[in-house]
Amino acid sequence: MQQPSCQPHHQRQCRRLAWIAALLPALAGPAAAEFPVAGTQPWARPVGAPQITSVTHDPAWFQRAMHGISPPHPQSLRWLDDQGNWYTPFTRPGMPPPYDIRGWHATPAKR
Repeated sequence: MQQPSCQPHHQRQCRRLAWIAALLPALAGPAAAEFPVAGTQPWARPVGAPQITSVTHDPAWFQRAMHGISPPHPQSLRWLDDQGNWYTPFTRPGMPPPYDIRGWHATPAKR
């Protein structure tokens, strides 16, 4: 059984796709070279990378961090004083009720 021959318009599409596939890596190279790649030298920060020099949390941050925890606050939460500018799930709402023990998802009382 013979396979059908390619139609001329299909050959043109195949050629175009082949050219595009060949050119994409060449176009991506210069764009990728502009940004540093993390992890190639884990012992060194890239030149010009931002650096955190100080951390200050205002009272609103601490109030949000203590949401749902009634005073007196336990000593085990002293780690919040040393919390840097990195992500912590402690200051954000978690799962909805019945797992919401700090009341992040509580609806306000109706009047």
